[in-house]
Amino acid sequence: MLDLALNYGNGPVLLREISERQDVSMKYLEQLVTPLRVSGLVKSTRGPHGGYHLTRAPSKITLHEIIETLEGPISLTNCATDGEWCQRSGGCVTREIWEEVTDKIAAALRAVTLQEMCEREQATQKRETGSYQI
Repeated sequence: MLDLALNYGNGPVLLREISERQDVSMKYLEQLVTPLRVSGLVKSTRGPHGGYHLTRAPSKITLHEIIETLEGPISLTNCATDGEWCQRSGGCVTREIWEEVTDKIAAALRAVTLQEMCEREQATQKRETGSYQI
């Protein structure tokens, strides 16, 4: 998703190109792109100039949305999101703490957009090389 965000507005990006740039296997990328496409975060375009692109601006997509799409609900324990998971969850102090921590993690992930990640990536590249390259 970061690679697509870095290339946002430049047309569709081939998975092969992402694979090479990010050193991630094609097989793994193909597994990731399906739920991202089904959820509406990315769209595929067929044809000679086809590939994948974000369906919204990077500033409108949060890490929380991406992680929940790929991994499911964010939770440190099953009982933090499902009160039926444990018979003692109704009066469990530990569950209350796990819920609070889970909520804080979710809030932190909602606060970070792909745009912010792009800016951080560009700053990191600039520090490491003296210039930015995609």
